[in-house]
Amino acid sequence: MLSHHVPDLADLQMLTAVAKAGSLRLAAAELGVSQQALSQRVRALEGRIGFALLSRGPRGSHLTADGRLVEQWAARVLDAAAELDAGITALRSDRATHLKVAASLTVAAHLLPRWLVALRDQQRLTGVAATNVELEATNSVAVAESVERGTADVGFVEGPRAPLGLRSRTVARDELLLVVDPGHPWARRRSPVAAAELAATPLVTREAGSGTREALAAALAEAVPGAAPAEPVLELTGTASVKSAIAAGAGPGALSSLAVADDLTLGRLRAVPVTGVRLVRDLRAVWTGGAQPPRGPVRDLIALASRTR
Repeated sequence: MLSHHVPDLADLQMLTAVAKAGSLRLAAAELGVSQQALSQRVRALEGRIGFALLSRGPRGSHLTADGRLVEQWAARVLDAAAELDAGITALRSDRATHLKVAASLTVAAHLLPRWLVALRDQQRLTGVAATNVELEATNSVAVAESVERGTADVGFVEGPRAPLGLRSRTVARDELLLVVDPGHPWARRRSPVAAAELAATPLVTREAGSGTREALAAALAEAVPGAAPAEPVLELTGTASVKSAIAAGAGPGALSSLAVADDLTLGRLRAVPVTGVRLVRDLRAVWTGGAQPPRGPVRDLIALASRTR
């Protein structure tokens, strides 16, 4: 930690202005303050650092030898601060025009496209330069890791709970549906599948880290306490692979209603009613930093996602 004797940048700028002007009167005029006010600030700075910076006399004031040395150090600090300021400005400009988004497969495939279109339309209407979006579509665990590492500015995840260490906001809700191929015995049953029966049935599932899989496991653990879930009959990466396996007769599976809507309409899959378990889950935006999303396209995108759910 720096000691309390170290001046702030405003005081350093004041000192360099005095050095360049050659007098308090000229420096005060350049800074747009009275000579008396500037003199008081210099005295306060001298009190902070513990020695005199100005030699005051009938013919005016000038820097002492110590003051000239401090001013030389101050100039280097101000040069570094200017470089920092320019770098921050460049990063802010880049964030305003380039957005890195990581999203779970369900969100990326079925929700994010219309959110991005809404963001583009809003920017066009308000005269803001369009944001160039870079998308990473992966499972929810990998999304959270990308946001935490800083390789994504914002993430959208599924799952029963928000990732630890990240800020989050619910932007949408989704229902998991139990689906089978049309030839499966459950496609013709008249009674709903109970939670205990579902928990004991080997399913076709997504890979570990999938929000869909974690949401189903959490819902069944709450509905059937103490029951050991059955081992998956197949464990596949990606929703498309799971749907294809279910349609081919590998077994039942639970998938997002968004992901299977077309398959149900076309008759490739059949939805099976379930009782005793709640299969509605939250879809969340996640980011790092303060309680509110960062200003700019991150905050705008999250707001639009929340309004269009």
